[in-house]
Amino acid sequence: MVTGLLTQILNMFEGDPGVRKVADDPVLSAELLLLFRMILADGVASEAEMIAFRRICTEAFGIAEGSIDGVIEYLNEFGYETNGSQAIAMFRDLDVERRRQLARHMAEIAKADAHLAENEVKLLRRTLDLLGISPVDVVKPAT
Repeated sequence: MVTGLLTQILNMFEGDPGVRKVADDPVLSAELLLLFRMILADGVASEAEMIAFRRICTEAFGIAEGSIDGVIEYLNEFGYETNGSQAIAMFRDLDVERRRQLARHMAEIAKADAHLAENEVKLLRRTLDLLGISPVDVVKPAT
């Protein structure tokens, strides 16, 4: 009880830790923006895609479940300042495994609703080309 109250007070003064984490890391912000764009690529944000997005946020990036709505709000408020090409550019100089991870996350979102729309395929293909990643790298399990 006391710990929860202290956390709420700290969040009031310093902001949500998950949102701060995203705001302080331009590469993480760029990846989450690209994942969100993948969710919207077919024109519908399905529940399955949102579940996959939330799981990636918690498992891959350590963002607490309670912070994800705030992260989404942050992306909605500040994401308009960054287009897809700018977001992808942040990944070009990163190591190949980090670029593969982005591609796998995007593919995971695209496949989450069991329907690959043409716009999802185009977005993923364009991203792979810009990152210099082979489609084989996306379907191969991480080593």
